[in-house]
Amino acid sequence: MSLPFENDDEFTYGNYLMVPELLTLQRCVSHDAETGKPEHDETLFIIIHQVYELWFKQILHEVDFIIDQLNHDRISAAQNHLKRVLKILKTLVGQLDVLETMTPAEFASFRSFLANASGFQSAQFRELEFVLGIKDRIQIDWFSGEEGERLSHRYETPTVWDAFVGVMSRQGATVPADVLHRDVRQPVVENEAMQAVIVERYSDEGFAGLCETLTDLDEGLQEWRYRHVMMVKRTIGTKMGTGGSDGAAYLATTLFRPAFPDLWAIRTAF
Repeated sequence: MSLPFENDDEFTYGNYLMVPELLTLQRCVSHDAETGKPEHDETLFIIIHQVYELWFKQILHEVDFIIDQLNHDRISAAQNHLKRVLKILKTLVGQLDVLETMTPAEFASFRSFLANASGFQSAQFRELEFVLGIKDRIQIDWFSGEEGERLSHRYETPTVWDAFVGVMSRQGATVPADVLHRDVRQPVVENEAMQAVIVERYSDEGFAGLCETLTDLDEGLQEWRYRHVMMVKRTIGTKMGTGGSDGAAYLATTLFRPAFPDLWAIRTAF
């Protein structure tokens, strides 16, 4: 996409970042029965979730780069960008602090206007789960058009874990064949033989550092899930979620579901 600037004088902060266009994207759907104006807190709700989607876009951008770096054995570069993703995840958690300044009554003032809209419909978050190895074929059916195509591509594509396993193999580790040549469309599952290979190599500080950073990533995602569950419980309690979802009850089932289970299982081996 080319920028529509004929000369440098037109190249400003505002039009480079498309700020005027950006500020028109917060379109409230609620209205106060007395004033006819949107409910005050809906703007915060929209902005927080729009920012989440922007951060999801950046995380996917980073993770694709990390996979490429691992595939080319550029471990240091991959690890540096993993650390960037960790900082972004911390930012996502911090944004929940802002959202939690909204009381249950304030959310209820516009919640009914959201109709079938739900966070479950975030295609980018499903993409993130898929690229980390948390795959479920049925979720693709929740989306159509370009979103469905993106998710289908992620479903068929090797994950961060597969890139990590490839690095190990190229460095001479005896990676179990069923791990090295696994069906990348399936979720990553524990493998005791793989765990033994990882433990054997942990004396290599560089290798151990990469493993720990991947574990940090996994923990960061789980931390965000936990805080998200607690925010939902705090806001709507045990009510059904928007869009007919099970709300906090469903979100709680996603807790403690690691992306890289072998990196957690090895902790008992030391």
